Amino acid sequence: MGKRPLVRRRGRGGMQFRAAVTHKRAPAKYPSFDLSENQQGDIIDLVHESGRDVPLSKVRFGNGKISLIPAVLGTKVGSKISFGLDSEISEGNVTSIQNIPDGTTVCNIEKQFGDGGSFIKSAGTSATVFSHEDDGVVIKLRSGKFTKLNPKNRAMIGTLAGGGVRDRPFMRAGVKWRKFKSRGHKYPIVRGVAQAAYVHPHGGGRHQHVGQSSTVSRNAPPGAKVGSIAARKTGRARIKERKSYKK
Repeated sequence: MGKRPLVRRRGRGGMQFRAAVTHKRAPAKYPSFDLSENQQGDIIDLVHESGRDVPLSKVRFGNGKISLIPAVLGTKVGSKISFGLDSEISEGNVTSIQNIPDGTTVCNIEKQFGDGGSFIKSAGTSATVFSHEDDGVVIKLRSGKFTKLNPKNRAMIGTLAGGGVRDRPFMRAGVKWRKFKSRGHKYPIVRGVAQAAYVHPHGGGRHQHVGQSSTVSRNAPPGAKVGSIAARKTGRARIKERKSYKK
């Protein structure tokens, strides 16, 4: 019978493979203010959440409501941020993208109005307001792609803090294991050829080798769906040298 490969067991799902729910504070979303409201908030603290690289700013508004919002570069305790259509175009303020001039750096953008910010939320990331058109506002993403959004969608001015945190090397394996565990990722990763034959299709043999084609069909059964999934080609692309002949 053999044993189910780890990728198959992870694909089935289970509590042992899910991201840890402990040390989670609250969803990092914009408060549900009406579009016509203009609110002022004070940053009372900067906190860290497990599994999130960008720091969260703890904002208290005039009505006593407290929200956690991703912090931009330059955020500090005691500074103020504003929400609404009348907000100034300055770091940390939140307003609709229809009021943001072209070329402005923004982050934590709403994909649908009222979702509280759903993309450009990773540490050190940002996007650019590219142009205003009749049917929407064009945003240039960090990847170079463009997306057109509803003009009412809100965004935060500035670049999110925490950039470069992943450039720091892991000095110990335990630190990396805890980092991956907080996100529900697998670590350490064991090569298939290093495992036994009953554990992995690439395992077994007198020396470590796959022993068969490592490219499998897209419709392969779960027990055999390991390696290069439906790969069109593998290996390095060889550049043919052109020979020049003299006449």
